[in-house]
Amino acid sequence: MSARTAAAATPPATPVTERTLLLVGGTDQHIERAKALGVRVVLLQHPDKINAFQTGLADVLLMVDYTAWDTVRPLAEAAREVWGFDTIVSLTEGGLDMAARLNEHFGFPGTRPEVSRRMRNKYLMRQHLHERGKLSIHWGRVTDRASLEAFALKAGFPFIVKPTDATAGFGLIRVGGAADLEAAWERIEELRGRRTDRGSTLFTVREFLMESYLDGPEFSVEGFSFGGRHVVVAVTEKLVDDTHFAELGHALPARLVPQAYEQVTTAVADFLDTMGVTDGPSHTELRLTSRGPVVIESHNRVGGGHINELVEAAYGIDLLRYGVAWPLGLVEELPEPPIARAGACTRFVLRDPGTVTAVSGVEEVATRPDVLAVEVSVRPGDEVRPLRDNWDRLGFAAVTAADTDAAIALCERLTEEIRIDVAPAHVPAAHGMGVAA
Repeated sequence: MSARTAAAATPPATPVTERTLLLVGGTDQHIERAKALGVRVVLLQHPDKINAFQTGLADVLLMVDYTAWDTVRPLAEAAREVWGFDTIVSLTEGGLDMAARLNEHFGFPGTRPEVSRRMRNKYLMRQHLHERGKLSIHWGRVTDRASLEAFALKAGFPFIVKPTDATAGFGLIRVGGAADLEAAWERIEELRGRRTDRGSTLFTVREFLMESYLDGPEFSVEGFSFGGRHVVVAVTEKLVDDTHFAELGHALPARLVPQAYEQVTTAVADFLDTMGVTDGPSHTELRLTSRGPVVIESHNRVGGGHINELVEAAYGIDLLRYGVAWPLGLVEELPEPPIARAGACTRFVLRDPGTVTAVSGVEEVATRPDVLAVEVSVRPGDEVRPLRDNWDRLGFAAVTAADTDAAIALCERLTEEIRIDVAPAHVPAAHGMGVAA
């Protein structure tokens, strides 16, 4: 069940005509942004992802597994002959690589396929940084159980194991000591060859990466690149709990002293240059460790966790709109990083394992003018799983306030007013519970 109130809106653009976009995948919001710009949308959508709203809003709907190149290429060629699209865009994880391949195939500018691929694949990202002398941590590919032991001798404990092609904390494992090695290997064997069962369900878990544990607070940098010039739109502070991999929330502007802010933003700009990112949105996660900023991972898309709503409330910039408008030449470059006019925060709702017995308080929270959005994704009778990753969260509230401190305090109070009663259940400890990195 959910309820929403209006967020601070970016001023609408003057509608244009005779612009056609091939949108690979995407959410309702992505299509809405394109239609608000007056753009004709040819939607290439996976059959598992389509809904009635998208069917009604898109000008053309082509249902296909958009991760299959041999199927998509001839279909896209035919679509261009019929509808003459001007460029290809994807703002969703599963469609990024295909959009990049199609843009190159048709000779359109934008992120190159090899850049998109190494942004998505965590092993390729580490390899690329290592080859250019930009990596300061231990890393390696999991090949067998012995590779875990060998990595521990080199990097020490704790260290992190993660799928190379997954998002939102899915499949992350913290190896805290030698006693954890067997359980870690069993979890790897359990997940390998299996589709991710939550979130970006189009991917199969094939290989795992090992890397050093990173200490220090975690941040993300929301950026947008204009022809190779990177503009930091916001630095987001991540609210975390070091006992699991699920993010508790996001808050911005991050409460950083100027020197730390400069360290973080400089490191991200250098990272994007090294990776070859030239155009479009980026969401780069990093930790400000005892030896300086270290990038954890990055995506050539807008961040999840309702970060776009927070950025728009605090800065008046709709990154989704920019993501659609920039490839079509319908928006001007941002000349410099924007100045925050407010604070904003998302806080997620968590509960112990069990069965939901009652839900209340959502509608009351939604009526507040300082609430950007609120949602609960469970109802009585639903199971609450052990907390492993972001997909085990039960809901959220997103708010705006005068500054970051006030936004965090308000969000924490309002999420406490959302009642989700759970009848407890005895559940064995989950693999991978531990310090996130």
